[in-house]
Amino acid sequence: MSVKNGAPYDDNNIFARILRGEIAAKTVFENDHALAFHDINPQAPVHVLVIPKGPYVSMADFAADAPAELVTGFFRAVGQVARQLGLEEDGYRILANAGMNSHQEVPHLHVHIFGGKPLGPMLSRA
Repeated sequence: MSVKNGAPYDDNNIFARILRGEIAAKTVFENDHALAFHDINPQAPVHVLVIPKGPYVSMADFAADAPAELVTGFFRAVGQVARQLGLEEDGYRILANAGMNSHQEVPHLHVHIFGGKPLGPMLSRA
């Protein structure tokens, strides 16, 4: 297990295993920088995850340590997936959780793309 920016990267997390082809995923898009696939527990009519190809736990880790080409390629992939899914006209939400307080479930950077219906407010007003 390697350590990235103080947080452990688990080489056996589910997304690392998907990247290695050990676990199947319903792929939407793939290039040298990113893999996008349908979430197994969708929270909207369209719910796709986009992950970078590399051992990055969070956005801070990714921004600090990933090569510029990977950062650029990853964010271009997110935009390309949203276009490919036909979400631009009606709108969509992009979300990346980081750490325990955000409820990050897998310690591999991932961006959720939600769309296909009105999504409501970002956070409940409690």
